[in-house]
Formats: sequence, C-alpha cells, structure tokens
Amino acid sequence: MCNNGKKDIYLPEFATVLKNESMTETENYFELKLSSGKDLGHMPGQFAEISIPGIGEAPISISSSPTKNGSFEMVVRKAGNVTNALHSVEAGKKIGIRGPFGTTFPVDTVMKEKDILFICGGIGLVPLRSAINYCLDNRSDYGNVTILSGTKTPAERLFTDELVQWQNREDVTLLETVDYADDAWKGNVGVITTLIPKINIDPAQTITLICGPPIMYKFVLLELMKHSIDHGKVYVSLERHMKCGVGKCGHCQINGLYACQDGPVFKYADIAQVKEAI
Repeated sequence: MCNNGKKDIYLPEFATVLKNESMTETENYFELKLSSGKDLGHMPGQFAEISIPGIGEAPISISSSPTKNGSFEMVVRKAGNVTNALHSVEAGKKIGIRGPFGTTFPVDTVMKEKDILFICGGIGLVPLRSAINYCLDNRSDYGNVTILSGTKTPAERLFTDELVQWQNREDVTLLETVDYADDAWKGNVGVITTLIPKINIDPAQTITLICGPPIMYKFVLLELMKHSIDHGKVYVSLERHMKCGVGKCGHCQINGLYACQDGPVFKYADIAQVKEAI
C-alpha cells in the first residue's frame, strides 16, 4: 500500500493458486484467491497482470464473473516465458497479481433490458465468459441472451461442461461451430460468421459483445452490418501487447489510444475510424 492508503498500482499482491488444470494442449484453467482474503474487485472485460518472481509479468483476462465471491478464474495460453512458467505452478503456490485494469463491458448500464448477443471466437470465450455469467446470474435484467462460439477444432473448445449447461437452459440460445470437424463432431462446421444468419436479431434491441482473434472482427462486423446493427451497440475486446497495464510503457498503443487503459473493451463506434484498431 502507498502511504496515503491507496493501492500501489505497480506493486503486485500475492494470490494463491487453488487450481491449475489443463483444458487443451495450450490452455490451462486457474482458480486464484488473493492472500488478503479480499475479492479482486473486477468487472467483466477487465484483465490483471500476473507475475512470477525472476521470470516476468503477463496480462491475463479475468474469466470469472464478479458475482463469484472468494476467488477468481483465469485461462492462460502458453505464449512465452511467463505463461509457460505459469502452467507449471502447482496448487497451493503463490504468484503475484496487479489489477484489475482496463475498461469493462457495460453490463450494469446500456446492456440492461436489452437483448445480448455474445460472439466468441476461440480463446475470446475467456473474457466474454465473465460477462455471460454475470448476465446469467442477473438474468431478469436482460432480454434474450444468445451465445455464438467458434473454435478451429473440437479439441480447442473451452469450458465444455459450461457450454452444455448453457445449451440446456431455456432462457439462452447457444450455437457452436468449428472450422474443421473430427469424426465425433456432429455440430455446425464453418467460420463463426456462418452462425449469424441462423439467429433472429432485433437491431433496435440488441447489444453485441465480440472477442476473438484479430482476423475475425472484420468479417463478423461486416455480417452484423447486414443486419443493420448500429456501431454504437457493438462492443469489442481488443488484444494488444500490454506490458505495464497502466498506460506508461506504450506497448499497447493504438494511435492515440492505449488498449490497457482506454480498452481493452471499446465501443466499436469510437474506434471504427481509428487506423489499425481492427
């Protein structure tokens, strides 16, 4: 803590790893608890900086809803020294954490009483899961809830048990697709945009949340425009190489914007004309 009692944004807190479980060949699921006993205090869409002493620090999306008390969840993809080391951290060990940082999906403001369309590409399900579960835990606050989820292969699907639960709910519409099927896959085959014509969208009533690989955004946005979805009702989560998390290092700069502070959640209308944003 700083002398004035405020949290030092540069000083990691300790968090205990409660669970570290493999989900796919490259992703591990983590359940974490702050050593202080406090809740992380995040909202859907935010991220935190996770650190291992002597190795480094990496920004990781928070995947659990803030309605989950006592612990929080993340999914870590092997992508470098820090994330490779994280995969080897055993339950009971401690790691460092700074945050939460960044902007949030507007779950408590413009999304209320609206139909919500979630479009999740690959690991994009991880940050959107926080917003999905927040909406489901406050289900009466929202209209129709539709989830579109796509991965390259069935083996890359995340939170498979939860996908089944959402599929079985009468108050949720879930459609899945894979780019390349295996012998066991009986569902839709094709890129995620092939799911959009299969759903009913009321453009005046719908708020759309999108997260996925960079190449996905352009084609999803073009498909949504065919349904007359207004740019101001679309929210995207953009991935950039965030280092400090607090707008100081400049690694995540998008022209005059910083993904770590002005994002990672952006209203599409605010960045539609920003070069290199999408």
